[in-house]
Amino acid sequence: MSPLDTTYLGIPGYVIFWALTTLAFGLFAYRISRLIRYMFLGQKEKGVSKLLRRGLSTTITTLGQWCLLKGITLKDKAGIGHAILAWGFSVFVVFYVVFIIIGAGFGLSENLEHSGFFYYYTWIIDIISPIVMLATLWAIARRYIVKPPRLKGEQTVEAIVHLVTILLLPLTHLFKIATSIALNHPPAGLGATLPPLSSALSNLFNNISPDSIQAASATFFWAHWLVILYVLVFIAYSRYLHMVASLFNIFFRSPLPKGSLRSINLETAEIFGSAKITDLTWKQILDLYSCVVCGQCQDVCPATTSGKPLNPKTLIQDLKQHLLEVAPGLLKNRENGSTKMLPGEVITQDTIWACTTCRACDEVCPLYIEHIDKIIDLRRNLVMEQANIPETAEQALRCIEDRGHPWRGTTASRTDWAEGIDVKTVADDGNIDFLFWVGCTGALEERSIKISRSLAGILKQAGVNFGILGAGESCCGEPARRLGNEYLFQMQVEKNIKTLNNYGIKRIVSACPHCYNTIKNEYPEFGGEFEVIHHTQLIAELLRENRLEIKADGGTITYHDPCYLGRYNDIYKPPRQILNSVSGAGLVEMAQKSRRSFCCGGGGGRMWLEENIGSRISEIRIKQAVETEAQTIATACPFCLQMFDDAIKARGCEASIKAMDIAEFVAEAIETHTQPNPRYP
Repeated sequence: MSPLDTTYLGIPGYVIFWALTTLAFGLFAYRISRLIRYMFLGQKEKGVSKLLRRGLSTTITTLGQWCLLKGITLKDKAGIGHAILAWGFSVFVVFYVVFIIIGAGFGLSENLEHSGFFYYYTWIIDIISPIVMLATLWAIARRYIVKPPRLKGEQTVEAIVHLVTILLLPLTHLFKIATSIALNHPPAGLGATLPPLSSALSNLFNNISPDSIQAASATFFWAHWLVILYVLVFIAYSRYLHMVASLFNIFFRSPLPKGSLRSINLETAEIFGSAKITDLTWKQILDLYSCVVCGQCQDVCPATTSGKPLNPKTLIQDLKQHLLEVAPGLLKNRENGSTKMLPGEVITQDTIWACTTCRACDEVCPLYIEHIDKIIDLRRNLVMEQANIPETAEQALRCIEDRGHPWRGTTASRTDWAEGIDVKTVADDGNIDFLFWVGCTGALEERSIKISRSLAGILKQAGVNFGILGAGESCCGEPARRLGNEYLFQMQVEKNIKTLNNYGIKRIVSACPHCYNTIKNEYPEFGGEFEVIHHTQLIAELLRENRLEIKADGGTITYHDPCYLGRYNDIYKPPRQILNSVSGAGLVEMAQKSRRSFCCGGGGGRMWLEENIGSRISEIRIKQAVETEAQTIATACPFCLQMFDDAIKARGCEASIKAMDIAEFVAEAIETHTQPNPRYP
């Protein structure tokens, strides 16, 4: 007899089944509806397009579990176990819907259990169940015995309850099928080949009376279903809400290029940045729901590693906790809700200014949570609403506004770097194939000027027809945007687009990944459509076309991926192709390479901020470079180069390693060199 056909204390089983199921779904629906209302306390987002493509991408990402598997390393294979749990859970969900909700709930169990589909599906679950159980035991062992650093403090009751319930799901299912076999009611009826594990477990009931087996079968059925209902409710009231929220978070992820920031409509905005929790957009709040507190973001965060107060995981959890505290009151009276400020009260200012915007956290997050946009919104509020900004950053912004560049104290002009090279300006001759966007650092910072001279010499040697804006060039605006001054950024964008369009510029090459990323990925939103390439891409192309004669030397090189070149724009191969051409000894990779490259510490406007908390990020990276025993650390960013030069001096390792830009390597390796600049030899 089916457990649903049995009477318990005078109450039919099916009544109990539907009462419990309705209660659980009601609690789940109530909580989810509240969370949705909390979410829409936030600001509107721009409309979503390409729904079919988004749906397909979300399906592939979740079913394939690429979001987890992409983070697997030799030292950390947790993603495999979590992927197994996700796949196993999906299989069980189909079983619940088809065979329990539809079958048991609507009296179709008899027909379904004698169908071929049920038979084969029980075989699948029979095989998957022990794998899911092993993965769960592995997860328990990792969290409570191994205790990796990123799970520090996460050995909570909530976590162990969740893992134990996952363990009970396949276990109670197996015994439910085993007792059916013992009662001569196997899947698909007598005569069919039995699922192996359930069949073996059924032998435990060989010497037990049919009535006792029937009672055990009912117990396992109800235990299994109660665990399911508990998990359903538990999901809505715990961090495991990510099992639902992440699907929507992936579907609604930003359509902008990787790392590009949301702009502010300066004419219509009532407030700049995020002062209160309701200033976040509803998508940013959905991010908070999606976090599973796995800690992968904190593992790769340079600020966290160097002992600064920023921890991406904690940032998201602090915002979520604040939301859950104040949202009920805001629903009752939005105007008189919480007045607690996000920047400074919920999130400390030291935390906000610690971010280098390297995107390591966004890159590794398995649920596509965007941390940086929230931090920049907090900075925007501090800078544009509260006029609260570190002094050195304020000086850089004032320099951009007054002089068109962030470098205070420089006496150089925009064209001094090119003395002796005969570089034409577009004002004198606009017949060019490429505009060389020199950038503020490449034109005005003494060490980086050597990069610009090297690149100009390479282009001339290869016969590339290029020119520069010279005095007409102004800061691309990237430092202003990352430091929170969106107004100054948009002002620079408007001015630069007008200048570029006036000269009919179509193709731009830049040696600065920050300029490259900004003009390529953020200018289009404001009407600036240009073909932008990085100097490593152009040099690699010139080498492939044999337009440069290279003489490789025997020096060993290690390469540092600039964040704005690698993680932001996926440019990994061209720099390595170039370095393998100029280095006779080959390229030696650091421990953290490519997509996991450790930041130099200069991004996010931190080039103009004092690093007085914790260790210096650049020195941590130089230590990793020294460990390779390479003679030179190569990079492709003037910010990185400047940070590394300072770090090498600070660590006193000038004798063992030096820092160079890729353009400098190539300039040294080609047959003809440019004449030295008397000011910058």
